[in-house]
Amino acid sequence: MRAHAARQISDDQFHAAEETALSDTISRLEATGSPVITDGEQTKPSFATYPLSGLQNLTADGVTIPFADGHTRQLPGLSKGPFRYAVHAVTYLKAAQLHAHRPVKQAVISASALSLLYPQNGLSGYSREAFLEDLIREAQRDIRECLEGNAACVQIDFTEGRLALKLDPSGGVLNAFVALNNRVLDGFSDVERQKIGVHTCPGGDHDSTHSADVDYADFLPTLFKLKVGRFYVQMASEANRKRVLSAVRTLLKPGQMFFVGVTDPIDPKIESPETVRDRVLEVAEFIPLASLGTTDDCGFSPFADDTSTSRETAFAKIKSRVEGTAMAGKALGI
Repeated sequence: MRAHAARQISDDQFHAAEETALSDTISRLEATGSPVITDGEQTKPSFATYPLSGLQNLTADGVTIPFADGHTRQLPGLSKGPFRYAVHAVTYLKAAQLHAHRPVKQAVISASALSLLYPQNGLSGYSREAFLEDLIREAQRDIRECLEGNAACVQIDFTEGRLALKLDPSGGVLNAFVALNNRVLDGFSDVERQKIGVHTCPGGDHDSTHSADVDYADFLPTLFKLKVGRFYVQMASEANRKRVLSAVRTLLKPGQMFFVGVTDPIDPKIESPETVRDRVLEVAEFIPLASLGTTDDCGFSPFADDTSTSRETAFAKIKSRVEGTAMAGKALGI
């Protein structure tokens, strides 16, 4: 990606490298035994900015996100309207399905994250509400096309949720984020929302987080107001998992699925299948088995320039997750 941006390699060379990475990732994910796979987001510049690739109405001075180790990530800003996605997630889904032999889950970015593109001082001739209407329409299309494209499910990445509570402890920003995302979800039926989920974590970039110090007890009640059928929740790196799980038990509604994080992507130690098994058994004390699944706490490299975790470590952790989940299932008699 760096070489292509610097015009050191051609478009054809770049696309060939993307195809190789995509094929290798899917092959290795399927080799772990996972019943549902992803494309590994191999061809995205980041989980958050893929819809912006190629847009010409952006500035470089958007919102800055600070991480605990001192590094930052800066989003672009919108310079003029209207707002449209340049790339939709179904593009990645279709590319993955050409290689996959198993169902593919597709990740999409939340409308709330992209709402941060709109400058605080506004834009001449393009109101914030007009922007939000455009954003909601584009976010709905992003999800709907994936559902119509036979995605196993669609995961909305909502890593800014916990961060919102850190930046605004009153909860105003978080409530606004949830309300915006629910406006998107209102465009889907109850049946469709069963295949739509939301992922939350305290961020994971260059082995650092942006909001791990925010208490889940303050965040989860608002998170569970989202009108989705699936929750993918970071948990392996939590210091007091049982306290958090006790809260989840009271918030999870009948028919909803809870996918608990059982591997920590920013911990270089590879969890053993036995460790994963024990974490699942711990969760099973709180969550009905019919509502329980497992996941990883976060992406292993949510931004394309993050090489802090090797591919070998990532796939080893995923393999342990799959094997440990199976071991827990056997112990639980399912």
